[in-house]
Amino acid sequence: MTGTAASTGSGSAGIRSAVLRTVAALAVAAAALTGCSSDGKGAPVWTAGSGAAGDATWTATPSTATPGPASSASASGAPGSTAAAWKVFTDPAKTVSFEVPQDWIVQSVAPDAGALPGALKVTVKDADGGYLATLQTGLRPQPAATCPAGAARNYVVVSSVPVDLPHAGGAGSIDPHVVFRVIQGYKYFGSYGITNVVGGAGGKSCALQNVVRGPAGKGDYSFGDLTVLKTLAPDRKVAPAKAFDTLGQAAKYVNEGSEFANVQRMLMSLKIKD
Repeated sequence: MTGTAASTGSGSAGIRSAVLRTVAALAVAAAALTGCSSDGKGAPVWTAGSGAAGDATWTATPSTATPGPASSASASGAPGSTAAAWKVFTDPAKTVSFEVPQDWIVQSVAPDAGALPGALKVTVKDADGGYLATLQTGLRPQPAATCPAGAARNYVVVSSVPVDLPHAGGAGSIDPHVVFRVIQGYKYFGSYGITNVVGGAGGKSCALQNVVRGPAGKGDYSFGDLTVLKTLAPDRKVAPAKAFDTLGQAAKYVNEGSEFANVQRMLMSLKIKD
């Protein structure tokens, strides 16, 4: 059963030892952040070469980069991306760009209510139309939700790779990382995204944010399958979160699966103009 979730840090000693037994790379990923306490409906789907003249749409051009690892030093040890050809998408104002495999679909949709002027919202789907991620810019900063005493759950950072993106510092923040994190409920719920927000103290959290605090006046931004990862009740719909029976399954998804390798390269390729 698959779905999605996210966080930065390491879980309790029991969970950490389980992860280490499953894959040594988890320790490296967790160390990188240790101590840091519906599909929108909108514009038509645009793929490379489509769109009528005069449409203010995202443009796609072939990528000159060759297929390969998203990073030369991935903390997760994930395999290189498997897509044979890539294209670069750029918004009409040329403020944002990122790469996707040639057969993936990028769709511009209306920003959520309350977004800052000039905000963007873009969904990414695979060749079969399956949802993968959403890019949002111009998000109004929101304070972290209060976590009631005893409500925090163990979470683990399965993969963490630093990425160079504009961001604001301050209390509760780190440098931006592309992460895959899981939080423990009746299953291990996982999510990927970019964040510079600390997950929680002591490897516990009520919610893991896939959000980057943007520079002053620019708003926050998010690129991932979820903006917030939480545990879910058994009667709740899991997707787009991932759900695993064991931490070993989560590690296998990251370290052996082509989907995550390609998604990681996409997230790593994000460029945002200051």
